[in-house]
Order: sequence, then structure tokens, then C-alpha cells
Amino acid sequence: MNRAAHHVRANALVLVWLVAAAGAALAHRWLPEAGWLLVHLPLLGAVTTAILVWSQHFADTLLRSPAPRRALAWRLAAHTAGVLAVVAGHLTSVPALVVAGGVAVAGVGVAQAVGIVRQGRGALPSRFGHLARAYVAAGLLLVPGVACGVVMATAAPGPEAYAQWYVAHVVLTLIGFVGVTVAGTLVVLWPTVLRTRIDAAAETAARRSLVLLVAGTLLAALGPATGLRAVTVAGVAVVLAGIALTAHVLVRQVRTAPPVTYAALSVGAAVVWWAASVTVLGVVVATAGSWAAAVPRLSALTPATVGGFAAQVLVGALSYLLPVVLGGGPAVTRAVAAELDRSAVVRAVLLNGALVIFVLPAPSLVRVVASSIALAVGVWFLVLVARAVRLARRPAAIEHPAPVVPARAAVADPVAVALARSRRRGAGALAVGALVVVTAVALAGDPTAAGLTQVLTAGAAATAASEAGATGRTTTVRVEAQDMRFVPDTVEVPAGDRLVIEVVNTDTTVHDLVLDGGATSGRLAPGGTASVDVGVVQQDLAGWCSVAGHRLMGMTLDVVVVGGQPAPPVTAAPGGDAGTGHDMAGTHHGTAVDGTRAADLLDLVAAPDDAFVARDATLPPVGDGTTHHVTLAVTETAQEVAPGVTRTAWTFGGTAPGPVLHGRVGDTFVVTLVNDGSLGHSIDFHAGALAPDDVMRTIEPGETLTYTFRATRSGIWMYHCSTMPMSLHIANGMFGAVVIDPPGLPEVDHEYVLVQSELYLGEQGGTADEAALTAQRPTLLTFNGYANQYRDRPLAVRAGERVRVWVLDAGPNRPSSFHVVGGQFDTVYREGDWTLRDGGSTGTGGAQVLALAPAEGGFVELTFPEAGTYPFVTHAMGDAERGAQGRFRVAD
Repeated sequence: MNRAAHHVRANALVLVWLVAAAGAALAHRWLPEAGWLLVHLPLLGAVTTAILVWSQHFADTLLRSPAPRRALAWRLAAHTAGVLAVVAGHLTSVPALVVAGGVAVAGVGVAQAVGIVRQGRGALPSRFGHLARAYVAAGLLLVPGVACGVVMATAAPGPEAYAQWYVAHVVLTLIGFVGVTVAGTLVVLWPTVLRTRIDAAAETAARRSLVLLVAGTLLAALGPATGLRAVTVAGVAVVLAGIALTAHVLVRQVRTAPPVTYAALSVGAAVVWWAASVTVLGVVVATAGSWAAAVPRLSALTPATVGGFAAQVLVGALSYLLPVVLGGGPAVTRAVAAELDRSAVVRAVLLNGALVIFVLPAPSLVRVVASSIALAVGVWFLVLVARAVRLARRPAAIEHPAPVVPARAAVADPVAVALARSRRRGAGALAVGALVVVTAVALAGDPTAAGLTQVLTAGAAATAASEAGATGRTTTVRVEAQDMRFVPDTVEVPAGDRLVIEVVNTDTTVHDLVLDGGATSGRLAPGGTASVDVGVVQQDLAGWCSVAGHRLMGMTLDVVVVGGQPAPPVTAAPGGDAGTGHDMAGTHHGTAVDGTRAADLLDLVAAPDDAFVARDATLPPVGDGTTHHVTLAVTETAQEVAPGVTRTAWTFGGTAPGPVLHGRVGDTFVVTLVNDGSLGHSIDFHAGALAPDDVMRTIEPGETLTYTFRATRSGIWMYHCSTMPMSLHIANGMFGAVVIDPPGLPEVDHEYVLVQSELYLGEQGGTADEAALTAQRPTLLTFNGYANQYRDRPLAVRAGERVRVWVLDAGPNRPSSFHVVGGQFDTVYREGDWTLRDGGSTGTGGAQVLALAPAEGGFVELTFPEAGTYPFVTHAMGDAERGAQGRFRVAD
């Protein structure tokens, strides 16, 4: 096999991993463990494979002693198999696969390091031979980094221990393995890409930089091992010193040969993201209250590290190196290079601009658009690679290859240089303009989430009507939104004055101010400000925050007119905030409402149509392994709750109730919460015991949180959103059940889960009626989110079969008294213990109900004596008649 064919095959693996990562990004909504895949497919797959290929290539060049290609081929095969095993083991919760794959990947790192050491012993003297030590160090750092990842995936450590393994894993793999490799390669790659020389000062800086990077990585990894976060911070500082040395050399070389190709632009931008990512890591570890508190905040590093640093340095390096190794003669090399350099400035600006927009606080729609742009640029590169390889294989098709003008040669033609620079500036301006336009369109798609909806007056008619009594004066007041309150919450204004309210959101979540008559600040992000011109005021006005639940929490403002008329009484409109009937400019979080009351459409006797499928009440299996990775995306979803009756549910994982999680005592759950909604949300797992300070915090739209807990006690446990007002978030659907089997729990023929909850319906298609919620007047009570669904779609069993029914009362307010008509329970398990087991002490004991308060749960067991239909209800009969009933259909 010739050199070009060898590199094409080796780099085909890299491209396959990149294609897999792009596919996962496109399909992430439907993939299990999507967040984990979007990190490990590009890093463990593409980047690590590329490091194996190109570190060997550079070692051959630096040491002037080519290694056998067969050895690299075996290492690539072993690495690919190892990564596939890790991915398969993680997705299927099979620890043995994860361990085997991890051992293979770590073994490849050691083999690469040993191979380069042996290669150096027999090499000829070389000016840059010492740089190969970077690849040796990187390969050895990979081993403990992989070990940390394997421990996290298989050993089920507690939250604090898990966080320490996590930080060590990040430090050793990203800062150590990837960072040290990049630093060693840039010494020769960067000046080669710029077509400039390597001076003695650059060599000296490179030696010192590598020492600092390796030493800093080891010191930073020692922090989690000792439990001392200060040690990690010190190690990160040493790493930053090494990066600064490297960057200083790169910048000095840029001054003599500015970057003009995509390879140079991409690699240069990657170094900036590298430094920024390491800096943020150090700041997060330093300021977090614990290791566990640091982990969720480190998730913000993912797009910067994966997309900005690792993937971008890989793409930049490939853009330069592929034309060199594909060969085919000068004409082919120039044509391939020109192909990979197409729209260089546009691609670089779009990618990095999109990443900046994504990592900054922004509405979720803006972040989605930004991530789509970044993904499109990545796919663009893959298309260019395919075209470049085709050119290299069909040199006859090249008629007029585009010349590549070296930077030094440009001095001879200043006019050409000026034209080239002008074109690049124009392309950059075009890309920036495109980013501005698409961001503006995204903001227009959700203006309230960005705080852009602002009504400056209370209405022209109201202003005109009051002009007769106008004083000509303006009263301006400052009102701050803080801690779910307006401060001050009362504003006085002389009758006839024009009132201007300067609203400042000093809170950590989104707020707005809405006043009688329609004047509004629009939605304000934390730190946002708005000026609300209320107009001439002649009577008292009421104001409030219209974000769902905030008025319920007491976030109101009174405008009191001195010498004027009192305001008419304001009553709550059905299904929304007082005075508006809506909570967001006439919509309920993305679902249009038309003012029709959902309760007016309710017919509890009606059956759903034939297409209706009831929610599967069967308890899902535990699954393999002791660590369960779960991703719960918060969404705002239209949900039918009775025939013809809909609401907008706030959901975990797209359903209300959320998915049932099932495990055993001792299992660990690693839950990734992704807020794809328009409000701040959180999650609280009763199944785990840990400090709520960080893991139960509210995250804003577009943010992600990792919640890790170990199930140490059995029972059926509630999980729910704990963002205030908690009753509203639960009533809107943000709850679910975690079933932890008691040790030795016997098998039964059927095992079902029923979650009772209340619905406080407002407008058709809208969110909960806050007034009804406050008064605790539910419209419906349901099992598993739909009224009477198991009455019309009964649960099927056979006579003589043993049935276990897990029941959770999710509330938020009403108790449950679960009863099966015609059945008797011989076993009752409530809140962690049997209250009756196998007939009790007499052997003949039985129970008629499982009584539960809100958030309590348990199970009952029974056997049906004969065929027939057995209704089940909550024996609070008024609640059963509101929809909390179903049936068992028992066959012979």
C-alpha cells in the first residue's frame, strides 16, 4: 500500500466518526444518552483516532525514522473496537463491555507511546526530534483518563466521588491527552501552515510549554485524588502558563505571516477556545462549593471544548495535511488544497460566531439556530473532503487548478494582496451579517423570551382620554425585580402626571411587568432593563409579573394615584393572570389559546375515539447494570387529557407524568436535565438523599444540569420540578415516579404503575388555572395523566394471576385512597415497609384501600378470584368521578 492510500484509509476512520457525530447531532432528540454521544463520538472517536494517525505521522517526520505501517493499522483497529465496545456498553448498561473497551483504548495509548520511544532510540539526530516526547506523554496520560471514565460508568460512585472522578477524567483526557498532543504538534504545524520559519526562540518556548502542560495536568488531576480543589486550581494555572507560552509564539509568527487559509483560521481559533475552556474550568472548580457543585457548571464547557477547541483543531489540521498526504503532484495538491479552502473566512466566522452565541445566555430558539449553523459548517467540511478526495483520485478532471500564493510571495504584488484582503474582509462581513440576520429572526420567533416585547404606552385611547387632566409633568420611578418581588411594590404618582417606570431585573430568572391597560416591559432576562411609558395616569393601576406562577408567588405592583380615583376591582380571568387571561402575550408557552374554557368541553361520560392509545401502565424493567443514565428534556407539549380536551403540559421527557424510572437498592442514577422550555425549571428526586443546593437549582432555558443520586432505600418515590411556585409546576405536569424494588421482592404475573394527579384546567390548550389551583378546585383527577383512560382501555389480566399495583399520589394537593372494586389486598406496602404481607399475622388479614397523602406511594397485591370487570378508583368518590378511575378486565 502506498503512502497516499495508507493515509486515505487511516483518515477514513476519522471521517466516519465525524459523520457519526453529525448524525447523532441531527437525531439527538430520539437517541438515548444523546448528550454523552455528542461528546464521546467526536472526542473518543474522531479526535483520538486522528491523534493516533497524525502523532505517528509527525513522529516519523521529526525522528526521521518511519515506523511500520502495520503497527499503526493494528492500533487503529484495536482503538476502533474499544470505542465501539465503550459506546455499546454505556448505551446498554453492560459494565463488562465498558471495561473491555476502556482497556483496549488505554492499551492503544500505551502501545503508541512505547512505539514512539523505541522509534526514537534508533533514529538519526534531528533538530525537532525532542518534540516526539509530547506524543509519548500524551499517550501515557490517556491511560488514567480512560480509567476515570470507566470507574464513573461502572462503579456507581456517590455524587461527590463521581464528581471527583469526572473532573480528573476531564483534566487527563482533554487538557492532558488532547492538549499536550496539540501543543507538541503546533510547534511545527503552525509555521508550516503559515509558510514561515521556526526560530530558536519558538523551540525553547515549546520545550518549556510542554513541561508546564504535563506538570500542570498531573497536578490538576491530583486535586480530585486528594479531595483538594485548590490543588486542581493550581494545576490549571500551570497549564494556562504553558498555553500562554505556546500562544505567544503563535502570535509572533502570525505577525510575519497572517493566516489566510481555512487551516490557519481554524487552528488559530481553536487555540483561543482552548485557553478559554481551561480558564473556565479553573474558575468553576475554584468557585464551586464542592466537587459535585462543579460538575453541572462544567457542562457549559462542552460546546467550547468539543466544538471550539478539539473539533476545530482537528478540522484545521486535516484541511492542511490532507492535500499533502494525498499526493498526485503539484497540480493535484493545489486543486485539493483550494477545494478544502473554499469559503474559508465565511466558514470560520460562521462556526466561531455560532459557538459564541451558543455559549452566551440566550433564548432557547437562538441557541438552537446557533447550534444548527455550527452543525451545518461541520457538514460543509465533510462535503468538501469528499470532493477533495474525488479530485485527488481523478487528476484528469483538473483543468485549471487554483494557485496557492505563499504569504511571502504576496509582497511582490501589493495590488493582489490588497484585493485578497478586501475579499476576505467582504466575506467576513457577509458571514457576520448572516449571523446577525438569523439571530434576529430567531429572536423574532420568541421575542418575549429575549425581553424584546415592549409596549411603551398604555394605549393611545387611554392617553387621549386623560389628556384633559394632564399636568404636563413626568414622574419617573425605578422598580427592581428581585427575589420574586417588585421593589418597591407600591409606586405613588400625582394625578395627571405621565408615569415612566424603569424596570430592572436583578433576579436570577426571567421576569416582566404588565400593567392594567396593557403597558408591559416585555420579558427581561437577568440583568435586563426596560422603560415602560404608562402614559398620563388618573386612577390607581395594578401591575404584576405575567410569567407563569410569578403573580401567584406575590410578584405584584400597585400604582397609587395621589388625588385621583381608585382603580376598579380586577378579577382573575379564566385560565390566566388577572386582567389578561393569558400569561404570555396571549399564548401559553407556545400553544395558541382561543379563550374557550377547557372545562366547558369536558364530557366525563364520553369515550375516546378508536385511535386513542392509553399510556402503558406496565412497570418498565430495571435493565442491566447498576448505573442508569437518563436524559430528561423539559418541553412544553400539547396534551389531550380527556376526549377533545387539551392543555399545554410542562413535561419531563415529553410526557406528563414523566417516564417511570426503575432500579434496585444500591443503583446509581445519572440524570441529565435539559431545559428546552421557555421558563426556568428544576428537578427534585425523592429517591436520593443529598444536599439540594446545587442539583435542585433552577436552570434557565437552554441550560443543562446533571443530577446524580444513589438509591439507598426502596419504595416508589416522586420526582418533580421544585421551581416556585411548585404547585403550579407540578399541576402543569412536571412530576414522575422512581420505583426502587425492595430486596427479595417476589415476582408476580403483572406489575403496574398508577400515578394519581390533579389537573386545574384553564383555557383550551392553555396551562393551569392559577386561581383554581390556589383555591384547590381541580377540574380533573387522573391516573397517568388522562381522565378515565383505563376505564375505556382496561388493564388485562387472568383469573388466578397475581397482580402488583404501584401507586404514587403526585398531588399537588389531594390525597388518594386506592381501591379495587370487588378485590381484596392481601399485601400492602406503603412508604418503605409492609403494612400487610401475605394476610398478616393471622394469615387471613386483608386491606381494602391504600391510603396516600400527596407525594406518598406504595403498592398493593391481589389475585382476582374469577373472570369479570373490576373497577379501580380513588375512594374519595368525588375525585373518582372527576376521572380517577379505571378497570381491570379479568379473563378466565
